Amino acid sequence: MFGKRLTEKFKKELRIYQLILKDSRTPGISKWFLGMAVAYALSPIDLIPDFIPLLGVLDDLIIVPLLIWLGIRSIPKKILEDCRNQANNQEN
Repeated sequence: MFGKRLTEKFKKELRIYQLILKDSRTPGISKWFLGMAVAYALSPIDLIPDFIPLLGVLDDLIIVPLLIWLGIRSIPKKILEDCRNQANNQEN
């Protein structure tokens, strides 16, 4: 049950990020940070290769959330609220 809720929350956050990236009011720097987070998460190239025990995964667990945090912090609250509301309305 916990896994299902976590999966649903993750899908919802991804939908919010998609809406943020599509919104013309979103500052370019926010789009850059969020785009880099997605690119880094999906990229086969890492700063520290994953085959190095612990450190290989640790860089993904630090860099991706940091880029998302920076991206979200640079978005005006009104845009973030609008995108969250839009995602909630699409969910129902």
